Amino acid sequence: MARISASVYTSHVPAIGAAMDLGKEHEPYWQKVFSGYEFSRRWMTQHRPDVVFLVYNDHANAFSLELIPTFAIGTAAEFAIADEGWGPRPVPGVKGHAELAAHIAQSVIQDDFDLAIANRMDVDHGLTVPLGLMCGKLDATRDAWPFAVIPFAVNVVQYPVPSGRRCYALGQAIRRAVERWDGPLNVQIWGTGGMSHQLQGPRAGLINAEWDNRFLDRLIAEPAKLAEMPHIEYVREAGSEGIELVMWLIARGAMADGAGGSPPRVAHRFYHVPASNTAVGHLILED
Repeated sequence: MARISASVYTSHVPAIGAAMDLGKEHEPYWQKVFSGYEFSRRWMTQHRPDVVFLVYNDHANAFSLELIPTFAIGTAAEFAIADEGWGPRPVPGVKGHAELAAHIAQSVIQDDFDLAIANRMDVDHGLTVPLGLMCGKLDATRDAWPFAVIPFAVNVVQYPVPSGRRCYALGQAIRRAVERWDGPLNVQIWGTGGMSHQLQGPRAGLINAEWDNRFLDRLIAEPAKLAEMPHIEYVREAGSEGIELVMWLIARGAMADGAGGSPPRVAHRFYHVPASNTAVGHLILED
């Protein structure tokens, strides 16, 4: 059967993507950020999956306020890079795994989670920045990402957004779906977004390092209890955009201990402030 071998958690700050695109990774400011991913890139060469199930949020590129799915799974064979106002990022297009995506959709919907099915969906920095952080800079004209990707978009932009409890349970359902796949596939699940940041209003620029690190501690040690945390705490302690962290709970719910197995092993942990006006968090858990 297919299996989920690891989960990866990372911020997806758009300025990080711009730094990669413009060749600024080794500048003093950005080198401090990218140093936290040196281990991760080596780890990826040794733990390369067949498929990455990548949980992210769209930033009004594939969707808009006219249509806001709470959860949307990309079931296409490939996904174009979104134009976010200054042209598509110069990174390879994303190859999907349509068969596994359709299987997961079928399984999860039968487990009573309502998903939107996206047979066409352009993907933005929420998805491409994590790919670049974990795989390194690739040339759009000659390179390809080294695995298939199933994009899974979560609404954390327009309220109401899903609860942490719902996200954690969804991760458990995704694990069951993967394990029902009839064939050997190595799957990783990535949760992206966050950490603490606020982009507007009187608290613009907010970063709460103490709260962020406590979140990482709890994500590792007590994810089910963490999933009970109400939205208001995310917003109060981590800023209006800190709510993106509920997406990490989808990835965490898909680990073995969410199904009664052993806790995962922490392969890598990194935290840094600031990157642009955001805290950067990163974690790799091996099942």
